[in-house]
Amino acid sequence: MSTLANTPLADLDNDGRLLSPVFKGPTKRNGRVAFRGEIALKYQASLADEKRPPEIKLDQVMTVADVGATTIPFLAGMAPSLEHIKLLCEVLGDKLAADGKYFFFACNLDISLRFQIPYGGATFYVMPLDESTVYNELLELFRIERGDLKKLDTAEKILAVADGALRFKGKFEEISFQRGLEVMGPIKIKENRPV
Repeated sequence: MSTLANTPLADLDNDGRLLSPVFKGPTKRNGRVAFRGEIALKYQASLADEKRPPEIKLDQVMTVADVGATTIPFLAGMAPSLEHIKLLCEVLGDKLAADGKYFFFACNLDISLRFQIPYGGATFYVMPLDESTVYNELLELFRIERGDLKKLDTAEKILAVADGALRFKGKFEEISFQRGLEVMGPIKIKENRPV
């Protein structure tokens, strides 16, 4: 069994960036750990010893990492704006790989748009997210039957989605990050988002 200690997720965990975990820890696959929850991207200024929630976070995160590896092979999550890819890359730094599979759902994209955006040495599959969840969108994108996952525990479901991501060969229109900023809309403020 593995802990996050010797994986690329260790620094994020030590920095207190892995928040609200639905799952965080070892899986039944030797050497592979998983996380489902939120990643803090930008903190609010705090006064004295006051601990405040992050100003910006990546929600509905699913990711896996391997013991001894230096990069994260798969990560998916949702942010209010496409421009937050920049913050994500600043937080993850060299933990992103050129051959990794990264799925970034932006709430301020038109529902008809899907892009591949190279940034920070990696390529992001960028999609809108309106009424659905990251989990449901990925199941549909990877053609994973929900019934096949019913008897799996949370860690096994994350592994199944990660495996689907690593097999994914889809292509979207490739645009620059700058072009993405030009086509995105204003940040939508929504209450009671699905988890």
